[in-house]
Amino acid sequence: MVYRLPPLSSMRLFEAAGRHLSFKAAAEDLNITPSAISHGVQTLEEWLGVELFVRGNRSLSLTEAGAVYLPQVQAALDLLARATETVPGRKPTGRLAVSVPPTFGMRWLLPRLRRFNERHPRIEVTVDTSQRRVEFSRDGIDVAIRMGRGEWSGLHATCLVREKLVPVCAPALAASIRSADDLRRATLLHVTKAGEDWAAWSGLAGVDLSKTTGGLRFDTIQMALEAAVAGIGVALGRLPLVEPDFAAGRLVPVLGPPLVCATGYWLVMQRETVMRPEVSAFRRWIDSELKAANDGGPTEAAPARLPAASAGASRSGVRRALRMEGKLG
Repeated sequence: MVYRLPPLSSMRLFEAAGRHLSFKAAAEDLNITPSAISHGVQTLEEWLGVELFVRGNRSLSLTEAGAVYLPQVQAALDLLARATETVPGRKPTGRLAVSVPPTFGMRWLLPRLRRFNERHPRIEVTVDTSQRRVEFSRDGIDVAIRMGRGEWSGLHATCLVREKLVPVCAPALAASIRSADDLRRATLLHVTKAGEDWAAWSGLAGVDLSKTTGGLRFDTIQMALEAAVAGIGVALGRLPLVEPDFAAGRLVPVLGPPLVCATGYWLVMQRETVMRPEVSAFRRWIDSELKAANDGGPTEAAPARLPAASAGASRSGVRRALRMEGKLG
């Protein structure tokens, strides 16, 4: 059977342009020039004998033909990528692309990546911290670390660590947060894009925060924690992300102990890539990091009474609390 196919490279350029509805954004995605995208799309249009885009002065939209063609091209490219992953005996590529949330990447993954590099010096790692929805084959991502509850249909997902929540603040502010009433009067720092925030902690701890007013809101966990370090208010600390601040004495937990919530960090990938040598190496490494850090496995703290925070919240006391909770690193 003879297949009459357009140039595969032009289909890839068309898919990127159609997905972004921008030659410039598609060029940045594929690391080529906008003129290369435009030329490739024009080549495909000439081969098909039909226009795929309506080109405005500062806009790009799909024609009727383009809108019909795009999802079929995406499905075909995805099928090719998946078929390639499942070829028996495929040689290692020596490359691994990891998608990770910015705060987790900065606070947990980055300090440990040196050990992965030392163990696997021939694997070139690319870390992507953009917060877009990842299409593994299409975006060239091998594994993703995501916060959630494991609800990723059709993908292989392994829970790395359950998230634990505890209010945190700068040491100078800790002396004024001795009870739930003190917390209600404090400036609470919220994270707008976090699945589990103060409402989740208050439910676990049995503390009514419904009458709390004001506060500040941030779109990243990192910003909320930095605001807490600056003494602006009380943030919701998330273990293991907040542990570097505990170790450095920048933040201390108040009204503990940390409480296990419904979310966690998961290692997510396509089922076809599970046995790839680079992916297997990363899975084994991150598993060993967690086992070593947990020293036998994490213990899940049950909800308890809210003790008053000590005026100094000494670092030795913080270290003891972390050991009880299964410190990760």
